[in-house]
Amino acid sequence: MILRRYGTSVQSVDPNFDSKAHTEIGFRRNHERSDPADEFTAAWERVDAHELVAETEGSVQDEVEGRALGDLEGQLRRLESGLGPGEVLVVENEQESDHPKTHTHPVAVENRLHFRITVRPALRVGVYRKRGGSG
Repeated sequence: MILRRYGTSVQSVDPNFDSKAHTEIGFRRNHERSDPADEFTAAWERVDAHELVAETEGSVQDEVEGRALGDLEGQLRRLESGLGPGEVLVVENEQESDHPKTHTHPVAVENRLHFRITVRPALRVGVYRKRGGSG
């Protein structure tokens, strides 16, 4: 399960990575779980942390951006599928201050544009487990 803080609550989310969206690296609340943030913080502890990055290149900007987002989502899904019993992933980037975005770096190569897409800052996710080891 992937969680994200929204104001005073921590809610379950699904990735919503879309190269055509204003916020390409987004999350959609799925209403499977919602906890008050202070209760979550008191009951859960971070046991691991990951910084996910992606970079791709190619000649069609939207395709290149789509591959970068697909790579990033694949990394997130692999982390989610590797969680142990009673563990959750928490997106730790702040929505306003350090939210990951795609950045396009066009370069002219033999009279054609070539695009390098990077995601920065990294998508930071923590692995959390209930204090005391129970899920």
